[in-house]
Amino acid sequence: MKRSPFAQFTGPLVALLLICIVVAVTTPSFLAADNFRNIALQVAVLSVVAIGSTIVILTGGIDLSPGSMIAYLTMVLAVMVKLNGTSLWLAIPAAIALGGLLGVVNGLLVAYVRIPAFIVTLAGLSAFKGIALTVGGGTPVFSLSPDLGQVFYGELLGIPLPFYYVLGLYALATVVLNHSKFGREIYAVGGNESAARLSGIHVPRVRAMAFVIAGACAGIGAVLLAARLNSGSPNYGTLIELQAIAAAVVGGASLAGGRGHVLNTLVGVLIIVVVQNGLNLNAVSTSVQSITIGLIILLAVGVDIWRERITAVFVERFGKRQSITRQEVTQ
Repeated sequence: MKRSPFAQFTGPLVALLLICIVVAVTTPSFLAADNFRNIALQVAVLSVVAIGSTIVILTGGIDLSPGSMIAYLTMVLAVMVKLNGTSLWLAIPAAIALGGLLGVVNGLLVAYVRIPAFIVTLAGLSAFKGIALTVGGGTPVFSLSPDLGQVFYGELLGIPLPFYYVLGLYALATVVLNHSKFGREIYAVGGNESAARLSGIHVPRVRAMAFVIAGACAGIGAVLLAARLNSGSPNYGTLIELQAIAAAVVGGASLAGGRGHVLNTLVGVLIIVVVQNGLNLNAVSTSVQSITIGLIILLAVGVDIWRERITAVFVERFGKRQSITRQEVTQ
């Protein structure tokens, strides 16, 4: 029996609430208004990147390159704005479009050349980082524009603009994935590629488009990160791809493809950011934080791998008990 979207959303949400309670008990400053604002701003970049990562995962692929894309795109944005004097109205769309173009490269190699996604995006992780180091001499570019900060720190009706970005993008992703032909094709390709092909779906096109979307999301994330720090650097975006993948899996997406919900990914992002925030508030070292995030990824993947078997065992045992109880009642 198919689980309802609400049921799929409940598990990650309960986990998030429990983590919030634990963090709040260990450090009272977690509940401060300024800290919640800080968490909201931290969520923005990762949550946008995680949309693209989730869509790729739903098709049964993996994308390890968004972090290096972000490093490259922040440098491109910085050079355009600071060194070439390009208007923000041109530089920002150009950076997002370039992110989509990088996604086209990944998508073509995976979908049409048939190189495994892990290999292609692992190569991209290295190549895009190397390209980032060649832009602007490989040194960070600071103080890009006084107007760029408003993209990230500006407010509308007293609410930070990143809230609207995230809300709009997740609403759009939800509509596309759940109420469009393309969304159904994504789930179909990830669920059963052979069946999808036999049903008339152009599988390579769907796979390629998933990487294009992921690249565009990395472009948006790069713009937000550059706006937040008012700079570009080849060192930005490090490990964000792993956090995005972890957020999707923590939210219930299957690495095998075909199962997951983008709203659950947002909850997964919140779980990761809240854990990091709690560790920061408790003055935990960066090394321990990295270990913790690694354990979260390991646990999430383990749960994904063993989910069906655990569920089958639970249903089998629960079903037996229920049938025995019914027999006793009838007797």
